[in-house]
Amino acid sequence: MIRVAAVGDIHMGPDSQGLLRPAFETLPDCADLLLLAGDLTRHGTPEEARVVAREVRGLPVPVVAVLGNHDHHDEQPERVAAVLREAGVTVLEGENTVVDCAGGRVGIAGVKGFGGGFVGRSAGEFGEPVMKEFVRTTRRSADSLHAALKELDGEDCAARVALTHFSPVADTLAGEPPEIHPFLGSYLLAEAIDTAGADLAVHGHAHLGAEHGMTAGGVRVRNVAQPVIRRAFNVYRLGAA
Repeated sequence: MIRVAAVGDIHMGPDSQGLLRPAFETLPDCADLLLLAGDLTRHGTPEEARVVAREVRGLPVPVVAVLGNHDHHDEQPERVAAVLREAGVTVLEGENTVVDCAGGRVGIAGVKGFGGGFVGRSAGEFGEPVMKEFVRTTRRSADSLHAALKELDGEDCAARVALTHFSPVADTLAGEPPEIHPFLGSYLLAEAIDTAGADLAVHGHAHLGAEHGMTAGGVRVRNVAQPVIRRAFNVYRLGAA
């Protein structure tokens, strides 16, 4: 059995230093790895990233993350990612990593993702250049997630996880105003997950959403935004030992 701890939208700043560390130090008792589903900072500054880094530095389980829209706000995502990597976090964007756990190898493919909406109520690549670029941004993100998941085919993984910030399904947006669903995720991410294959999809971003969802292909989706799960992290179990 592989135990995956996950949380997103922790939105840390200088006044929240040390808030999550006590809970994170319990991870070896209940989880094999920790996934961070973006929006780790409030405004995407390196100073805020250093707060996050101190929360996770030296943890006895691997930490894998994607960035969120808040982590891009100060237009320094590369510096935010660098601060986290220096603290030992594996930060993914169209990439994958494999973690060896007691219950088997788990492959994680990660992208931030983007908006666009869901089947029947989605934006299209038509009209003004800025609208086309909006949708193309999501498509490129979904394509990179698909490629990263497919690259895990030869890695002898017991389980595969898709880690994003934006949601791949509308299920986990229940509770959010329908008018903003197109800005919370895209069905293109779910298509990438279903066609490439995964055992679990984890995302954040939807603070008023629901925890549980599923892709059309039957992949479990979990919204781990902290305002939704209301704890330092949730743990999900995959496969059999």
